[in-house]
Amino acid sequence: MASLRLDAVTVRFGRRTALDAVDLDVAEHEIVCVLGPSGSGKSTLLRTVAGLTEPDAGRVLLAGRDQRGVAPHRRGVGLMFQDHQLFPTRDVGGNVAFGPRMRGETRARAEERVAELLELVGLPGAQRRPVAALSGGEQQRVALARALAPSPGLLMLDEPLGQLDRSLRERLVVELRQLFRRLGTTVLAVTHDQGEAFALADRVVVMEAGRIAQTGSPVDVWLRPASEFVARFLGFTNLAAATVRGRSAETPWGAVPVPPGAPQGPCTLLVRPAGVRLTDPGGGLPCTVTARTLRGGGSSEISLLLAPGRGPALEASCPLHTAPDPGTAVSAAFDADEVVVLPAR
Repeated sequence: MASLRLDAVTVRFGRRTALDAVDLDVAEHEIVCVLGPSGSGKSTLLRTVAGLTEPDAGRVLLAGRDQRGVAPHRRGVGLMFQDHQLFPTRDVGGNVAFGPRMRGETRARAEERVAELLELVGLPGAQRRPVAALSGGEQQRVALARALAPSPGLLMLDEPLGQLDRSLRERLVVELRQLFRRLGTTVLAVTHDQGEAFALADRVVVMEAGRIAQTGSPVDVWLRPASEFVARFLGFTNLAAATVRGRSAETPWGAVPVPPGAPQGPCTLLVRPAGVRLTDPGGGLPCTVTARTLRGGGSSEISLLLAPGRGPALEASCPLHTAPDPGTAVSAAFDADEVVVLPAR
């Protein structure tokens, strides 16, 4: 049974449609991350599920029950915002105990719940610490414990790690996934950071202009983006109008091999950076290296920007120790396994 179901949900703000007949199911114990650029509707979706925005059409169902007219505090959902919104006049224990106490739990049971959750989020014994004395990462952990304290049927996260530095985000996102798996929490999160979403989610939903552009596992979405919009949002830049004929495509770069079974005719062709292979001069498409960037994050790969003799710029990927310097003349060949045929523009 779906823990959450959106059935043709539409939200309008004046003449602008923020959500356009969106259908979405989130299964019990599933972690779903909604991705999209600013203005795509992802935050409106979260606010609509929480009851902070009423839909103009369609239904929001939680555990099979229509939520129209149900107040936010009666929906049984937890909501964690990007800026944490901790109560500055309460200590850590007071913040985490707020939800259980509002639900009528005894002080003793609320204190037990606080201790359990602070242990889970890696802050054992922090009950008496003032909020102002916490680091950003510690505040994020307290906000998470507070959202989990009432045992919500659905936990919703709005850019939960957006204010933290990259190294801390990368560490915490792994901890969050492990924690949610251990607790069996159903999670709906929104973020603009695809790396964060792919590390956290069982399923990724990419939104474009109020509609769902693609949904699937992180691996499926990364390997097989459904459209040029999704590919560009994921950071791919090697895209061009093309026509597939047989086992290759006619492109501005010349003939590019395509995977077996590729649909024939006009298309948009995506070539992943790993599919642009450097060869000796004269062995492929003549190019000049114009820039190179170390990928970071412990990777030993270099990203190269190439100016080809014909067609738009290309991004290539190669090992650090063999990366040519800017200004070097090279040739590029294409690997069909790293080519994706997308619908025509």
